[in-house]
Amino acid sequence: MSSSIGVPIKLLHESQGHIITLELKTGATYRGKLLECEDSMNVQLRDITVTQRDGRVTKLDQVYVRGSQVRFFIVPDMLRNAPMFKWVQPGATKARGIGMGRGKATVARAQQQSRGRGDRGGFRGGDRGGFRGGDRGGGFRGRGQ
Repeated sequence: MSSSIGVPIKLLHESQGHIITLELKTGATYRGKLLECEDSMNVQLRDITVTQRDGRVTKLDQVYVRGSQVRFFIVPDMLRNAPMFKWVQPGATKARGIGMGRGKATVARAQQQSRGRGDRGGFRGGDRGGFRGGDRGGGFRGRGQ
């Protein structure tokens, strides 16, 4: 699992092998054992009980559901104690050795501004917005002038 995925997707992956319930956008509910799931929330279930909106109940051996059609999932209550829900200590998130180093970010920012990139206009130290008129002369003066 990649670290770029969110907690809900991680929770869904943790639910593999357990019985889950999901409701589709059509209103039908599917309850069965989660065999496989993807980061796009596509799921594969086995031994499913399907309850339609009108109350009809049917049994299916296996089904694959596209994630974009799912309204919500109900996962096992035991996953409430999953490690992804543990509170992180305030000082534990500070990474060491990452970034520009102490004070270097301020120096880099100052160097960028001294090169003329911090202001508007494209020329180094030159006229800001030089072709749009103004009191500096030159450039575009309007039609017929």
